[in-house]
Amino acid sequence: MTRRMTRDDLVAEIQCLKKEKQAVILAHNYQVGEVQAVADFVGDSLDLSLRAAETDARIIVFAGVHFMAETAAILSPDKKVLIPSLEAGCSLADSVTTEDILRWREKHPEGVVVSYVNTTAEVKAVSDYCCTSSNAVKVVAQIPEGREILFVPDFFLGTYVMRQTGRRLTLWPGHCHVHYRFTLSRLLDLLEAVPKARLLVHPESQASWVLSELVQQGQVPADRVQFASTGGMVRAAAEAPEGSVFLIATEVGLVQRLQREFPNKTFMPVDEEAVCEFMKMTTLEGVYRSLRDEVYPVTVPEEIRQRAERALRRMLEIR
Repeated sequence: MTRRMTRDDLVAEIQCLKKEKQAVILAHNYQVGEVQAVADFVGDSLDLSLRAAETDARIIVFAGVHFMAETAAILSPDKKVLIPSLEAGCSLADSVTTEDILRWREKHPEGVVVSYVNTTAEVKAVSDYCCTSSNAVKVVAQIPEGREILFVPDFFLGTYVMRQTGRRLTLWPGHCHVHYRFTLSRLLDLLEAVPKARLLVHPESQASWVLSELVQQGQVPADRVQFASTGGMVRAAAEAPEGSVFLIATEVGLVQRLQREFPNKTFMPVDEEAVCEFMKMTTLEGVYRSLRDEVYPVTVPEEIRQRAERALRRMLEIR
């Protein structure tokens, strides 16, 4: 009878396979703790792909969702990119297609398309710029005045960007089902209930743009609210003094990382049920199988890869 592998066995096997196969494991902030624990890098999707591209690894195992693995494949064409779960998709990325973009371009031939990094490689390839939640405001702000701009696919991030830049955008009606849970009333109630806490809000959140207006108007103290990507939230936590208390308005996986890395600070999820089921499809067993059997490969056709990389590089050139 074959002995069932324990968690310690799996971790040990993963570490051995990484060395044997010259592999690097990337884990998004929303992954479960035990997957984050075996990763070489944990962070935002684009940052992970950039860091992996700088390594001499032969294989990249991306513990995340499909569009993230595609981004790694776009930026590391010389490496083999694997995703542990074929079912780990993204409803936000799936909400817009290349046909949608091309139809808009037909009506607006001089328009500019800005696509959030949470999109497929095909959508990136027909976009002028990509952006992340941390630099979307900067990307839009540098586009010349008078140019029509289509922002896809996240409506709430786009609305936040529009309010911050004062630019008129055509917004795609997509949203992240996790960040949709963060309503204005919920955020305001928690700020009142936990007066010592600082609220960290992801710009994808349903209430982000309304809350930002309340902060600008002085109705909510500016020192109690910060809008940030998951990477920005980690940096804010790292810079805060011991004993700090944070309310975290993003997927609960990040809360687990923050609690592990900063045990002398308190992190409270705004919603304990804010869980991305797609992210949770990646398991420790799946990471082990992915390394052992080199499954499941994620590839991007070269023509699409080159055009998608152009949109990504244009974003990276903006300071």
